[in-house]
Amino acid sequence: MIPDTLRLTLSIAVICYFILILIYLKRQMLDLKYTLLWLIAGAVMGIMVFSPELLLLFISILGIESNMNGLYVLCFAFIIAILMSLTAIVSRQSQKIRQLIQTIALLEKRVRELEKQEDDV
Repeated sequence: MIPDTLRLTLSIAVICYFILILIYLKRQMLDLKYTLLWLIAGAVMGIMVFSPELLLLFISILGIESNMNGLYVLCFAFIIAILMSLTAIVSRQSQKIRQLIQTIALLEKRVRELEKQEDDV
């Protein structure tokens, strides 16, 4: 179904993708816990390259007639899932930052009060 040259090109692209993820992980540009999300994305890409029959089966189960439309829908759904995961991560980090800012502000206030008490004595 997929021409051999296209399959080879896509295989090389998926391998380069995994190498890039591992380089980011080694240089600590990407946390280990977030790497799993990108490795799953690469695994799905690899499955589609090496076994396009599974994609066709999935598309037929969904009742989509055109293979390209099915691929588009699947890619769109996967991108939405990644965006939702990243949004959840950003939201948690934002809450942690807000808590840290509040804690630092309280500590600074306490330090100023202690310094003022020392000056008065």
